[in-house]
Amino acid sequence: MAARRPDLPEVNFSDWGDTRYLHLGTEWIQGSMRLDAPYEIELEYVQRMMAWLLFVEPASVAQRHAMQLGLGAAALTKFCRKQLRMRTTAVELNPQVLAACRGWFKLPPDDAKLRVVIADAAEEVRRAEWQGTVDALQVDLYDHEAAAPVLDSEAFYADCRRLLTEDGCMTVNLFGRSSSYERSLEKIGAAFGTEALWAFRPTREGNTVVLAQRTAQRPKRERLAEQAQSIQTRWGLPASKWLRVFKPVSP
Repeated sequence: MAARRPDLPEVNFSDWGDTRYLHLGTEWIQGSMRLDAPYEIELEYVQRMMAWLLFVEPASVAQRHAMQLGLGAAALTKFCRKQLRMRTTAVELNPQVLAACRGWFKLPPDDAKLRVVIADAAEEVRRAEWQGTVDALQVDLYDHEAAAPVLDSEAFYADCRRLLTEDGCMTVNLFGRSSSYERSLEKIGAAFGTEALWAFRPTREGNTVVLAQRTAQRPKRERLAEQAQSIQTRWGLPASKWLRVFKPVSP
């Protein structure tokens, strides 16, 4: 393994029953994997980060590009690459997290459709090569204390919007003891426009997933229900249940 930078937390894992958890030097869970189903998504909020699937034609998914900011236990990266067969890029600051994902969480090596970039997400999202190329941007950036999003400014969300294709979406996990959902939502709305925002109710653990569209869409609930059923049938995600707790953000 590469030497650990002194300013980055130690990476370790724990097993409880048939589930493996990733930790960054604390008891806070940074990701998980079912040992008997390593390419499925275990945590409810992480499943909800896939809600962008409600807004794209299912048959087009394999031709699209997904990007994760924050690797965690690589659940989203593995699902997008292995289950959805998408071109997938992940941006992770801590090389030890990547080593952990490859050693303990079944993350495949880079190939023609998978690339993990070790970089600061705030800088990487400004690179010209990514502008307008990302169909599904999944943002889950927390440090070892899990107190608040590491990047949570209007300028950062504006940079994220510039990554997206015209029908692209960003999903972001808002969680933390010192974070403010309303303040974060206001910043995302300033960058994307309030009419482009959707949000889930919080999970029991306190994670609220917000979805922001590059181009605002408000499809009828009947259309979303059809999409949800297709997602559930094709990929086993509980998308029909999502619609009971997922709504447009009111202007």
